[in-house]
Amino acid sequence: MQQVQKIISVTGIPLDSNASFLKGASKAPNKIKEVFYNGASNYCTESLFDLVTNERIEFLGNIIKEQEYSAIEPQTSTLLNQGKNIISLGGDHSISFPLIKAHFKKFGKLNLIQFDAHPDLYDDFDGNPFSHASPFARIMEENMINRFVQIGIRTWNKHQKEQAKRFGVEVFDMQNLPNASDLKFEGNTYISLDLDALDPAYAPGVSHHEAGGLTTRQILDFIQQLDINVIGADIVELNPDRDWHDMTAMAAVKFLKEIAGKMLKL
Repeated sequence: MQQVQKIISVTGIPLDSNASFLKGASKAPNKIKEVFYNGASNYCTESLFDLVTNERIEFLGNIIKEQEYSAIEPQTSTLLNQGKNIISLGGDHSISFPLIKAHFKKFGKLNLIQFDAHPDLYDDFDGNPFSHASPFARIMEENMINRFVQIGIRTWNKHQKEQAKRFGVEVFDMQNLPNASDLKFEGNTYISLDLDALDPAYAPGVSHHEAGGLTTRQILDFIQQLDINVIGADIVELNPDRDWHDMTAMAAVKFLKEIAGKMLKL
C-alpha cells in the first residue's frame, strides 16, 4: 500500500508574554509571512522544492489569538490529529513547551535539537516557570525526550550548567561545535530554532544579542546535512522592532524553507 504523504502546515503563534527583556516577538509570525511573500526572493528551497506550488505545504496563519498561551497545545494537537506536520513561527521561546507536549501526545518520545545562544533551562526565571528562559526545563521534567542536543550555546551560569547535567543534555557550545555527520539520531526528531543562535551580525532582530554565534550558513548546513526524520519544528524569537531592513526576518524565511524542504523529502 502506498504511504500517504502528510501535509506540512506552517502556523503562527503571536506570543511574547513570557519574554523577560523586550517585547516584540508577538509580531514575528506576521512579519515572517510578509517577508516570505515580498518578492525579494523566490519560494524554492535550495533543493528546488517550491513552497507555493507544492500541494503538500499550507500556510494557515496564526492559530491562536495574541498572547493566548493556553491555546497553543490544544490547537496544535488538533492539527496533528488531522495527520499534519507543523512548522510553528513564534513568538518567544516559551511556545516550545506546549508545542512539544502536543507532539509527544501524537508521536511519543522524541529527539530534540535546539539551536540557541541560551540553554533556556532555568527552573524558574524571574518568578515565571513558563518564561522563555525555562521551556526546556519543563520539557525535560515531563520525560518527553529520548535525546536532547543543544547547538550554538554561548551563555551559561552555574544553575543552568547543573540543569543540563541533571537532564542529561548533550551540549555543543560555540567552543565545541560538532559536524552534522557525527550526529546520528534514531526516531522522530523535533527542531527548535531560536534566531539568537545566529551571531548578531546575521540577526540584529532579536531581543537578546549574544556575540560570537553561528553563521546563517552553519545553521543551514546542519538542517540540510543532519540525517533525521523531522516531524515538527519551531522558529522563534524574531523581534521585528529591532530588525534592520528585515535581515533577521529573511533569515527566518530561509530557515523555514529549508526545514520544510527537509520534511518534504520524507
